[in-house]
Amino acid sequence: METTVVEQRKETRSELAWPVSVWLPEANRFFNGRSVNVSKGGAYISLPMTAPVRVGHELEVNFPRTMSLAKQKGQYARIKSGKVLRVERKNVLTGTNIGLAVEFDQ
Repeated sequence: METTVVEQRKETRSELAWPVSVWLPEANRFFNGRSVNVSKGGAYISLPMTAPVRVGHELEVNFPRTMSLAKQKGQYARIKSGKVLRVERKNVLTGTNIGLAVEFDQ
């Protein structure tokens, strides 16, 4: 049986492997991970398998900036709030991570 995937993205995604820190209020802590791809409206993020995240959770994604970019922008990070749309607990990158599809708040 074949599965049909319907594309629901509104914005073009760009592959971007960048270190991120994700704040999960339900766990009251940060989890370090990496972005896999990013768009204006959301991101796909890889986190450790131990992150207790579920579909519907609200979170904050911290994209750290390089020192030169931080000086130019006046901030050391770009923080985006969002909602988890999908959690994939299969071989994401090394097999010890989970993948999160996150839609940023507008």
